[in-house]
Amino acid sequence: MVKKIIKSIFIIILAIILLLAAYMAYVLISYHRIEDNQALEIEGEAALSEFKPQELYRISSANLGFGAYSDDYSFFMDGGTESWAYSKDAVYENIAGSTASVLSLSPDIMLFQEVDLNSTRSYHVNEKDLIVDNLKDNGYDKVTSTFAVNYDSPFLLYPFTQPHGKSNAGLLTVSTASIQDSVRRSLPIEQGISKLIDLDRCYCKNYINLSNGKQLVLYNVHLSAYTTDPSTATNQVVMLNEDMLEEFSKGNYIIAGGDMNKDVLGDSSKYFGTTSTENWAQPIPDGLLDDSFTLIGPIDEANPVPSCRNADSPYTEDSFVLTIDGFIVSSNIDVLEANVLDTRFKYSDHNPVYMDFVLK
Repeated sequence: MVKKIIKSIFIIILAIILLLAAYMAYVLISYHRIEDNQALEIEGEAALSEFKPQELYRISSANLGFGAYSDDYSFFMDGGTESWAYSKDAVYENIAGSTASVLSLSPDIMLFQEVDLNSTRSYHVNEKDLIVDNLKDNGYDKVTSTFAVNYDSPFLLYPFTQPHGKSNAGLLTVSTASIQDSVRRSLPIEQGISKLIDLDRCYCKNYINLSNGKQLVLYNVHLSAYTTDPSTATNQVVMLNEDMLEEFSKGNYIIAGGDMNKDVLGDSSKYFGTTSTENWAQPIPDGLLDDSFTLIGPIDEANPVPSCRNADSPYTEDSFVLTIDGFIVSSNIDVLEANVLDTRFKYSDHNPVYMDFVLK
């Protein structure tokens, strides 16, 4: 009898080991990097054929947190409890709320990050189409858009109580002037086991014609936050800088915007009075950006509003906050204002940011 029990236990343990081995093989075999220099489809028809120097324009950027991060949400990878959005209805509500917040700014260009196409965590809602439909319903029916995938993962079995599942997500760029060309550039990423659960980091590079014969080269970016090797994050900025410098040398105008995952204010605690035992967002090191470019940290010093909160717990007044969303502009662009829209993190763990600019 005892031998039978021991044998049964052994068989169960062996079955579990084989299943885990098969799962790990599935994850490793399924893993792939999306090809570099991938040409992106340009959708829609814009109201304008080009932008003009000496006119005022506004660009916004918003990380949507895949439609999950309402103010009472916490995420397991950040030390919280949830791995999916609370419900499909919550996804619709958060995406609609984030889109409405951005639209309240009346931007000419919109950058979005963490937009899910078909993911377990967001109940397979196509958030890209949802955003575009919301734009059309609110007067933005004449726009062009591009989408670059930066997260196409196999089914993640963890956490066991609610597996994160399969994810397909990326960067959405929307412009009221026609995007002429668009390409996805793959950024350096971690080479260890962590690459299996991190994003396939990239930036989306869009070209918009100007009336003076030059082009506005628009970069939608989502850089890495957590890296076991610090050189990975550094090399991402180096690559972006080299690309922007090449375009700037042609006489083009450069704007890079998005979730930098860097403290774009240099020291956010100076503005928000919050500290963390592990501040994961460091400033961009001096010297990585060419002197032709300026990092724009959106801030109203008289009334500072952070762009991001920690998602280890629901948002409160004591949550760790900072600003990691911002812009990089070339010296042939004048920036008149850059600020953060205070939504109190109602629909995402990021507040939208915006910048008013004039092409010289």
